[in-house]
Amino acid sequence: MRKLTTLLALSLALGVQAQQHVMTVDVSKPTAQIQPEMYGIFFEDINFGADGGLYAELVKNRSFEFPQPFVGWVPFGNVTVQDTNPCFDRNPHYVRVVNDGRLLRAGLDNEGYRGIGVKQGEEYRFSVYARTPDAKPMKLSIELVNSNAQNLLKKEIEVSGRDWQKLTAVLKSPFTDAHARLRIVLETKGTVDMDHISLFPVNTWKGRENGLRADLAQALYDLNPGVFRFPGGCIIEGNSLETRYQWKNSVGPVENRPLNENRWNYTFKHKAFPDYFQTLGLGYFEYFLLSEDLGAEPLPVISCGLSCQYESNEVVPMDELDPYIQDALDLIEFANGPVTSTWGKVRADMGHPEPFNLKMIGIGNEQWDKVYVDRLEAFTKAIRAKYPTIKVVGSSGPSASGDKFDYLWPEMKRLGVDLVDEHYYMNPDWFFGNASRYDNYDRKGPKVFAGEYASHDHSTKKDNNFLAALSEAAFMTGLERNADVVHLATYAPLFAHVDAWQWNPDLIWFDNLRMMRTPNYYVQQMYGMNAGTDVLSLKMDGKAVAGQDSLYATAALNAPTGEIILKLVNAGSKPADVQIDFNGLKKRQLVAGSCTYLQNDSWRTVNTLDEEAIVPRVRPVQVKGQSLKLELEPRSFGVYRLQVKN
Repeated sequence: MRKLTTLLALSLALGVQAQQHVMTVDVSKPTAQIQPEMYGIFFEDINFGADGGLYAELVKNRSFEFPQPFVGWVPFGNVTVQDTNPCFDRNPHYVRVVNDGRLLRAGLDNEGYRGIGVKQGEEYRFSVYARTPDAKPMKLSIELVNSNAQNLLKKEIEVSGRDWQKLTAVLKSPFTDAHARLRIVLETKGTVDMDHISLFPVNTWKGRENGLRADLAQALYDLNPGVFRFPGGCIIEGNSLETRYQWKNSVGPVENRPLNENRWNYTFKHKAFPDYFQTLGLGYFEYFLLSEDLGAEPLPVISCGLSCQYESNEVVPMDELDPYIQDALDLIEFANGPVTSTWGKVRADMGHPEPFNLKMIGIGNEQWDKVYVDRLEAFTKAIRAKYPTIKVVGSSGPSASGDKFDYLWPEMKRLGVDLVDEHYYMNPDWFFGNASRYDNYDRKGPKVFAGEYASHDHSTKKDNNFLAALSEAAFMTGLERNADVVHLATYAPLFAHVDAWQWNPDLIWFDNLRMMRTPNYYVQQMYGMNAGTDVLSLKMDGKAVAGQDSLYATAALNAPTGEIILKLVNAGSKPADVQIDFNGLKKRQLVAGSCTYLQNDSWRTVNTLDEEAIVPRVRPVQVKGQSLKLELEPRSFGVYRLQVKN
């Protein structure tokens, strides 16, 4: 019996040893270069991502240009909308407030975007364009009203003269409230006209007056993005050609940028937001400026003359396409042209005489069929003729496979576009199963831009849970391993207001005062902060590690520091013993290391505004010689940075 027990124990021990996973990294010869802009961000004004989100303006419908001009406002007393002798020709509406003495007050309340978020002790910059036909000065009371209807702050400004003038005041909030209101009261008997009524935090990103919400912009900066695609996907197309995004309407003085309907206001009938419009205060100039702030390459996308093919049949005839092509050429001039050029001067007049050094442009979003290819070809020829160094991004359609995808890829090769934008919103199993998607792609064709992707766990109504995040981490090992094919990758969508969203999952959720980084955000951050410069061959049993025994892996060299960077995913429910041997080190050895990791035992764990349950943690890694032994925790993603010295 004792002999049998010993043999059984030995057999079990040998079995455990036989199941140990041995991976080999060849450091002697990198297999591909990782583009500096590889991992980035994609912004679209969906889920109130711009107005009410990243764009820090707190007043909704500040210029009274919504189709129903009092949307967002509660007028009281004698208040009417006028358009005679306006302040701004492209935003002609304004309000006339009359205090006739019979009422104690006359004025307006603004509700903001599901409320106005203010913090105690923080300062807010109020501005208004105003005039009065009366001979004597008029007194306006500017008030912050909390959600209990208490006007706890009042500041007076004076309006005088018949000409429009900009008036400002700084308000220091005495309270914190996510659902405050702005109230403007005409205290003096008489008449005042007002337009472009605005309220911004003084503390915006970089302190800019027409600025961005500081915490949301900081979250983008913390991703260390290499590319910034804007201003969206489907909003480029519009539900009609009239409502497409026209970049020329989004530059110049912010007060005179015309309103545009946001196609997401009624796209989903069960999530309709009739008050969702684009003031374009966050426009192309601000997007380019943000790209510069983030250290990311700008990637603007422009309409190709097709409205959304899911919802419209509007097509610009080929013989009428020239103005659309000219818009693309003018955009490149706006970004890169000298101050003596027409559009370079517009950029310079906005405060940025230096060029933005635009290197690539997207034509269309996710259109398909010959009608798209014909238009893309015309755009590509014109751009190549005038700006031969600008890279052109085409599309493979709205999905990761199928007849549209199969038709478009050969056409993209025929046209010779530089990158092809692939989109995939799929379930976690698809992401786990497609880590080798690009292993056999054509190495000589256009490069891939994974322009919109996210793992959708339909079993939890598409929560941003850990299962989705880990499946994306596994999939991205294949993006990095194939960096000679995949040059860019951006998760989508980026932002969502918890009280006004149409689409989920999303990378960052926020309310009027707080924000939350999802587990998916931290996966993107870990890749963006640890991309490396060159891919190293990493094999297990002679094959790329792309799901065998629920393991996924990729290796990179960071040439400036000489570090080796490993990204390892264990999607299994049990720990995995892994030995990694490093070939080609010669006389060098591993001397130190650290691991940044995400781990959770429950697939359904999510982060919330109150608590981020899943965040990266860091631990030291014991290294010695030319190999590394690890126990990968179940359901984990780790980034290992290993120092190598002689």
